[in-house]
Amino acid sequence: MEWSTACLDWADRLKSGRTIIPPPIFPDQADMALAIFKQLLIVDAPGSPTFGEACADWVFDLVASIFGAYDPESGRRLITEWFVCLPKKNSKSTIAAGIMKTAVILNWRQSAEFSILAPTIEVANNAFAPARDMVQRDEELDALMHVQTHTKTITHRESGATLKVVAADSNTVGGKKSVGTLIDELWLFGKRADAENMLREAIGGLASRPEGFVIYLTTQSDDPPAGVFRQKLQYARQVRDGLIEDKRFVPIIYEFPEDIIKAGEHKNPANFHLVNPNMGYSVDREFLEREFKKAQESGEESLRGFLAKHLNVEIGLALRSDRWPGAEFWEQAVQAVTLEELIARCEVIDLGVDGGGLDDLLGAYAVGREKDTQRKLGWGYAWAHPSVLERRKEIAPALQDFAKAGHLTLVKRVGDDVEELADIAEQIYEAGLLDKIGVDPVGLGSILDKLEERGIPQDKIVGVSQGWKLGGAIKTAERWLADGSFCPSAQPLMAWCVGNARVEPRANSILITKQASGSAKIDPLMALFNAVTLMALNPPAATKKYQMFVLG
Repeated sequence: MEWSTACLDWADRLKSGRTIIPPPIFPDQADMALAIFKQLLIVDAPGSPTFGEACADWVFDLVASIFGAYDPESGRRLITEWFVCLPKKNSKSTIAAGIMKTAVILNWRQSAEFSILAPTIEVANNAFAPARDMVQRDEELDALMHVQTHTKTITHRESGATLKVVAADSNTVGGKKSVGTLIDELWLFGKRADAENMLREAIGGLASRPEGFVIYLTTQSDDPPAGVFRQKLQYARQVRDGLIEDKRFVPIIYEFPEDIIKAGEHKNPANFHLVNPNMGYSVDREFLEREFKKAQESGEESLRGFLAKHLNVEIGLALRSDRWPGAEFWEQAVQAVTLEELIARCEVIDLGVDGGGLDDLLGAYAVGREKDTQRKLGWGYAWAHPSVLERRKEIAPALQDFAKAGHLTLVKRVGDDVEELADIAEQIYEAGLLDKIGVDPVGLGSILDKLEERGIPQDKIVGVSQGWKLGGAIKTAERWLADGSFCPSAQPLMAWCVGNARVEPRANSILITKQASGSAKIDPLMALFNAVTLMALNPPAATKKYQMFVLG
């Protein structure tokens, strides 16, 4: 059979109110499941209506897609994964409970396991409560199924099949052979360093359960997406847009099209319904509009949080109330620039270096002055010792993402980071473009030795005063970003560091310190400020060596 899970016209479909969920492959199977699903009770809704009485059409489309992918002749499910990303308050947990109850009822495998995996106990309770109530408030279901509240398990009395809701960790998911697995709030798993391996264990049962399925259910993250959530979100977008063909994976993402975001129309309450498919059911328009106004009054941090959780707008920078002012202009200023392009386009380059401890990143940032426009261009890189992943587990998923993207290296042994830093410095120096290398004078030893080994003159390496004395460079970088004279490279690593930066006012100056940023890292950003300190001195253009190279 031929079918596709791509949805190339998803933007037009959202704008016109049409479904973005693919139709069932086997309509008869879908109808059978819907007949059961629509009879289940939504106990916590006013009057305890059934799903059939109180659900928007998109919910029925989702149920039909999941159960309508099952081929009754072969006993196989032709589509096995669904990724559903939509804002808060669209009844995700209740719908999840209904889908999994329907799966247990339709199941034919004796002693089959069905699981709802949640990242925390609280989220697990959100999923278990509606499933429990559906059984206990329906006489027929209560006779058919046994609820064990203390273990959050519901057992089918005839088949022995179980639905269990668990707060996931490696101990609870290891060796699972689930026929059906629903993973709730995937964005929270994205903050856990061990999540990818844990989820692999959780869905491993699909290898021997051809009728099996997994559903990823999530809202947007309240921070820039990271880890397993970022992986699945990017993959889902690529499948949806036809960049990857995967007939066994269904992407369902309720997010604003790019043209609406660019025009700022995602902040128009008249468009809120586009990404809230349950508007008028579990989502109250008046509530959303009031919360939106409150968020606007509370500032940029609050507004971004509202947009992420209630309108599914991805956060690019985590802008806090004590953010560095330059962060507000960062996203508009970036452009795609590689180190090689920086060298080809610039007449002089300053390199900043910062960090390097086993508990830190070693950050390098090159700022060059473009030959024709005199704009400043920037490019950064970082290195991390594997011990950082253990000591700072909360940021490990982000660091692993940056490594996969090619903006950070996880070095295998101490010294490799300084060696690679020296490679970059030598590349700029050999091009005849190196003005100076600005470093934090503390801990300079091993870096200085490696640079000298590469033939870089010692007078090219200068110490840049830190603390309040770096305030001038911080202000200069802000101005360059605001007036468009500085175009940093579009690197998620640097956007993350910029979002981590915290400002401390000190007398007539400001400080951005690693201590204020906590466990989050800003070393590459501090390297940027070191480079800006030198570039602000307006160094002369290329040496004669470089000028001869260009003319030749």
